[in-house]
Amino acid sequence: MKTKTIKQTVTFAATPEKIYHLIMDSKKHAAFTGSKVSMSKKVNGKFSVFDGYCHGYNIELIEGKKIVQAWHFAEEGWPDDHYSLCTFLLEPVGNKTKLIFRQTGVPENNAAALRDGWKQYYWEAMKAYLGLT
Repeated sequence: MKTKTIKQTVTFAATPEKIYHLIMDSKKHAAFTGSKVSMSKKVNGKFSVFDGYCHGYNIELIEGKKIVQAWHFAEEGWPDDHYSLCTFLLEPVGNKTKLIFRQTGVPENNAAALRDGWKQYYWEAMKAYLGLT
């Protein structure tokens, strides 16, 4: 299977700690995605987001700095036993946060849809949520 890598950088008007908890806290994650979320805050802990559309497990967690997770997507053409590796690096920039995102191991035929999906369902949704809090 051929795979691709997705790389995206986005800046949020919030601290790295706030962005970290937005991703890692089940209730906050559910609030910005508008879906059912179960998110473990422990290494090797499991998660499920978007009503089970995505699931996986935590690999490395450094509060306010870094999240590394294995993600599986319920996408056509995505093998049942395949996980992509998602890394969220959080860097403070003044009173804002630069999030550097990298997803490796994305099946080639799913890459374009996922690239757009991260922008629409995560980055823009997170910015909208932060604007309300």
